[in-house]
Amino acid sequence: MRAQREGSQAVALTVARCRPEVVCAYPISPQTHIVEGLSAIVASGELAPCEFVNVESEFAALSVAIGASAAGARAYTATASQGLLFMAEALWNASGLGLPIVMTVANRAIGAPINIWNDHSDAMALRDCGWIQLYAQDNQEAADLHILAFRLAEQLSVPVMVCMDGFVLTHAVEEIDVADQELVDRYLPPYRPRQVLDPKAPITIGAMVGPEAFTEVRYLAHQTQRQALTVIPRLADEFATVFGRRSASLVSPYRTEDADLVVVALGSVLGTLAETIDELRDDGVRVGALGITTFRPFPTEAVRAALRDGQRVVALERAFSIGSGGVVSQDLRVALAGMDCPLSTVVAGLGGRPITRPSLRQLITQARSAPGDPTAGPQPLVFLDLDRDLLAHG
Repeated sequence: MRAQREGSQAVALTVARCRPEVVCAYPISPQTHIVEGLSAIVASGELAPCEFVNVESEFAALSVAIGASAAGARAYTATASQGLLFMAEALWNASGLGLPIVMTVANRAIGAPINIWNDHSDAMALRDCGWIQLYAQDNQEAADLHILAFRLAEQLSVPVMVCMDGFVLTHAVEEIDVADQELVDRYLPPYRPRQVLDPKAPITIGAMVGPEAFTEVRYLAHQTQRQALTVIPRLADEFATVFGRRSASLVSPYRTEDADLVVVALGSVLGTLAETIDELRDDGVRVGALGITTFRPFPTEAVRAALRDGQRVVALERAFSIGSGGVVSQDLRVALAGMDCPLSTVVAGLGGRPITRPSLRQLITQARSAPGDPTAGPQPLVFLDLDRDLLAHG
């Protein structure tokens, strides 16, 4: 039903309609409203059977989810920022055990210095831990991606993060259609785990693996996650059939067909970027955007299909690898290998700094006028709206 809702509330209601049996929670801004909402739904009896478990840390939250999932329960948790990093050891355990846990990451900057506002440093830091990562552009997409995430996780038996921009989405109020329970039940069948810890039929999971087989274990995990690149588009098509609206898939091109420059980005900045592109199109500027929803596994072929030779590509990064450069850019360079697509990297919006239409317009104008040579190697790393006066006093 469509109604004005906070993004966190919409996610909480949607997750509840996915019928998790265990919800583990430790509050950390900006994800707190999600688990608070789920706590109220469980306490009211609306979501049953479901055990809401308050724990002493984020590491404990994911550890409880791991135990619940291994015992055959549909499990969910949420976190952000340092909380996600505190889970790091358990994140690898969840993926290594093939447990289909779904977790919301309300993206937030990593300290020090302390910063509670949005960028993608937290999820990007854990991009290689074996979890599928899906990034939402808006709150409707954030809610819908959770339904798809449970279906995807359980079909492949892998954990899935749904990443939504902290405060920008989690605390924004807008009209959102929270899916009816009947439709969610039609799309998401009851959970049937592939492996269950049962005292009556004891087995061992997560046992030690030596050098003779560890490479093969990691290879199989890689191959399983890569299957998502085929499964996600099918699940998105089925979502559209059941719910009557599109769910995000691998990538989302916007006005890229005849563009001579395409900006690649993840998350809520794509809304501002689309508005900027519309303004520039009115001025005759041929520019487009490519949103990446599925960041892990990286949709190399979908990116190549959405771009064409001769297009200049700008990676708009909400995080970066200190001492190296853009994170998304590294994957884009692999995807664009052999194509005549000069690539530039622009870091923007760190720690919640607004990414405005005037700044994007200036960025695109400068990128289109700059000389491009795809054989010249990586382009310089650019920081959007860098305060030179502040640097001088740093």
